[in-house]
Amino acid sequence: MDWVAQGLCRAQPERMFAEEGAALKEAKAVCAGCPVRIECLAYALDHRVGHGVWGAMTQRERRALLRRRPGVTSWAEFFETARTHQDTAPAGR
Repeated sequence: MDWVAQGLCRAQPERMFAEEGAALKEAKAVCAGCPVRIECLAYALDHRVGHGVWGAMTQRERRALLRRRPGVTSWAEFFETARTHQDTAPAGR
């Protein structure tokens, strides 16, 4: 979990456990520009983290994603494959 030290939320991680309203939107906004957003999200999905905002997704959003993609066994690998595919895609696509 080397990525944790690079997270924008590292100074105030408790903010990422907002449950509703403006505080929840603020937590998601912190993630939007985070350099380790994908690593964070993959961790939460792979470990079925039940609370908080991880990788700009709420608990409810993560559960929905898990239901839509039940065959994914490693979200870290899934995102890495997607990133590699995107990096090798021809320009203009």
